[in-house]
Amino acid sequence: MATDYDASRKTEEEQKEESLEARRLTLGEQDKTSGKVDEDEAEIAESYELPGADLSHETLSIEVTPKQADEFTCTGCFLVQHVSRRSAPGVDLCHDCA
Repeated sequence: MATDYDASRKTEEEQKEESLEARRLTLGEQDKTSGKVDEDEAEIAESYELPGADLSHETLSIEVTPKQADEFTCTGCFLVQHVSRRSAPGVDLCHDCA
């Protein structure tokens, strides 16, 4: 007897559950919450700040320190990196950009 290895390997319990769900769908029974819209989504969407928004009234509360002697600015990503992240001596590229 040949064995079909592509056939689904489901237990009898799983097959019964699938057939019951298929019957529910054909009889018109649906999940009672499937038609409802989540009202909280609109409230959450209003709280997001979109890019390009006017931030002129905002003030920054961080201290910016100048580049230290043991740091360099990568010419690829323009981030200030520690000299140990330099890809080669004398080259201003970090390991990620090299």
